[in-house]
Amino acid sequence: MSTPQVRTSQASPAPAAGPSKEDRSARVAVTVFPLLILASFVIAMVIPDQAASLATGTNIALGIIMFGMGLTLTLPDFALVARRPVPVVIGVIAQYVIMPSVAWVLTKVFQLDPALAAGVVLVGCAPGGTSSNVISYLGKGDVALSVTMTSISTLIAPIMTPLLTKWLAGQYMPVAGGDMALSIVKIVLVPVLGGLLVRMVVGRLVEKVLPALPWISVLGICYVVLAVVGKSADTIKAAGLLVVLVVACHNVFGYLLGWCAGHVAAKDDPRVARTTSIEVGMQNSGLAAGLAIQYFTPEAALPGAVFSIWHNLSGAVLATVYRRSDAWIRARRADVGAPSA
Repeated sequence: MSTPQVRTSQASPAPAAGPSKEDRSARVAVTVFPLLILASFVIAMVIPDQAASLATGTNIALGIIMFGMGLTLTLPDFALVARRPVPVVIGVIAQYVIMPSVAWVLTKVFQLDPALAAGVVLVGCAPGGTSSNVISYLGKGDVALSVTMTSISTLIAPIMTPLLTKWLAGQYMPVAGGDMALSIVKIVLVPVLGGLLVRMVVGRLVEKVLPALPWISVLGICYVVLAVVGKSADTIKAAGLLVVLVVACHNVFGYLLGWCAGHVAAKDDPRVARTTSIEVGMQNSGLAAGLAIQYFTPEAALPGAVFSIWHNLSGAVLATVYRRSDAWIRARRADVGAPSA
């Protein structure tokens, strides 16, 4: 899923004024998104033929979403690579090592049929989903790091996603790696760079529309889910619970192993571990679903659609856990520091 990032300075955040209008809009969008996507799921199951007819427009919807992501970016977002290279590099490597590897293991453990296995692997090989930026904000992570990691993983997706998918999913279904790379350039790279260029040229105008971008993103993903679920309605009835279980395991192991990678990157900064866990565990599953429709089968797109629902629910829960853990730690420190009665 792709939701515009919460803006923040590249320095360590300091408590200042309340969240901006864009921040509030993004937070509401992430909260409401699971409800909207569940509604899209139900609608597609009720009228699958009509929903399936939307499949021809999925790449256009994804391109609009990625253009919106580009509009949220600024050049300072990439400066963090030079200023703090270790957590950025480790985070991006973890993104493209942990999730593809976990996906491949799960296809073996659950003995998935070839189409579902290819779809799960494709989700694992996708770049990070930008809703992770808002979840990092809500969970008091390092938002600047989150934005940079998502941006870098997205920009290198035309190389990494088809390469890893061909390697890990080629045993299940034929993978046209070159064609997939070209599609990702068209769907992801060109719109993102186009949005970044527009932001540089007419930044003041873009600032005025930023609060609306989360909702455009949400509607775009709902469109993709309608198309995917409509084309996979029969498969959902037969294997829906299995797909949910696999997706949940994939997401949770991504959080856990991502936290470990972040802890290695910066043992003295718990925000890095939090951010890396969220970045690794949350994927651009809408992109995975769109590519699965184009290069595999409608059944292979199902894991991406389910992941879009699941990771936003789990991400909101994880953000709450992280915020409450801060309160618990502060309370414990206060108790330790308090004089005995």
